[in-house]
Amino acid sequence: MNRTIKRSPMALAALAMLFEAPMHPYRMQQLIKERGKDEVIDVRQRAGLYQTIRRLEREGLIASQGVSRDENRPERTVYELTPAGREIVMEWMRQILSTPTSEFPEFPAAISFVMLLTPKDAMQQLERRAVALQSEVDRIDALFEALKFLPRLFLLEMECLRAAHATELQWVRSVVEDLRSGSLTWSKTWLKKVVADLAAHGVKTG
Repeated sequence: MNRTIKRSPMALAALAMLFEAPMHPYRMQQLIKERGKDEVIDVRQRAGLYQTIRRLEREGLIASQGVSRDENRPERTVYELTPAGREIVMEWMRQILSTPTSEFPEFPAAISFVMLLTPKDAMQQLERRAVALQSEVDRIDALFEALKFLPRLFLLEMECLRAAHATELQWVRSVVEDLRSGSLTWSKTWLKKVVADLAAHGVKTG
């Protein structure tokens, strides 16, 4: 098995859908949305899914089974998993579930440069983020209520998403409180002094 094959949430979703049964990309997108998987897999732009499908086909993980010709609908290519595709999707699942990876989302990157803003400005932006995060937690809670008839197995990704949002919300609120109280603060003068002190001790800051 070629271990250099690039994985992605979209590629994993496509292979998982085809693990279930052969289908065309439009049907994949439909099922992902119908099952609420679009909460964790971005299929808003169908072009991204089609690009992924073409890549998986080039890499020999899926193959065209034929063309479906439904009445009054355009022809659609139906894909199926190859033996290599079945092997790699299981390998990806075990790797992803067992091994944390280094990911680089925007928010931690912005936090690392928060000193570009004033403490007051930073506090205001984080207050807005806290409101948005609370709204998202509330939305997920409402979804749970609407889908409470489903077995927990089919809601695990929503549990994970809610836990991540709730944890971030708790942390953001704690930073806001520290900024509000003044226990966390900075100024240009203070930053220059810190940089100079660190340089004096041989610590590189840029």
